[in-house]
Amino acid sequence: MLLSSSSVFPEPTAAAFEMAATVGYDGLEVMVWTDAVSQDADALKVLADHYEIPVLSVHAPCLLVTQRVWSSDPWERLSRAADLAESLGAPTVVVHPPFSWQRDYARNFVPGLARIQDRHPDIAFAIENMFPVKMAGRWFVPYTPGWDPTEVGFDAYTLDLSHCAAARVEAMDMADRMGVGLRHVHLGDGTGVARDEHLVPGRGTQPCAEVLQSLAGRGFRGSVALEVSTRKAPSRPSREADLRESLDFARRHLAPSASTMAL
Repeated sequence: MLLSSSSVFPEPTAAAFEMAATVGYDGLEVMVWTDAVSQDADALKVLADHYEIPVLSVHAPCLLVTQRVWSSDPWERLSRAADLAESLGAPTVVVHPPFSWQRDYARNFVPGLARIQDRHPDIAFAIENMFPVKMAGRWFVPYTPGWDPTEVGFDAYTLDLSHCAAARVEAMDMADRMGVGLRHVHLGDGTGVARDEHLVPGRGTQPCAEVLQSLAGRGFRGSVALEVSTRKAPSRPSREADLRESLDFARRHLAPSASTMAL
């Protein structure tokens, strides 16, 4: 079971390694963002060795707040995320669909991704399901061609349960559509409100337990990473309590075979 470094925000990437080791996670997903450590392979290797917490997934800088990380060119950012993952021995890079205003990137996303895949054949570029956004009482989709990557079709996917809640779609149905391409899971909960909540699993309405329980039967051989929001936690012990509760939840509902594959 992996811990996404985004789950400790606003604490830095180094703190994610420390908390992952303290709580008992098996590895880390590094969210590449404005924290310089998250962008630095050498620094990450030092932390991984010190805490004995391997980096097993890299989240490319696809967020609105990371559009200038490394470069303003989305292809450069994706290529450098792949290089980072390869240098760390991480088998998965999490990627968002292109934003609608990234016209050239969106137009060439499928063939461009294939070219990067050819350069990194041992890495799965797992495209993440997103969600529409509600503003001024109206819904719009900020992604091209849409928020659901299964409508295009890719070799690998990341299933994000909090995003399923925000999109008001059934997580089990989304997993079914991803099929054998399901390579990575972002574990988090949501209540179906029009925003991305990333709640501790079990605190929302999503079938988190059912999804985890289904992975072994799906032949899942990827990884599960906790991606929750703890930014309102009043203290480090409170944050660690949320991470510990989430880890206990995951291990309780992952079948032994799936749990092994998720390391």
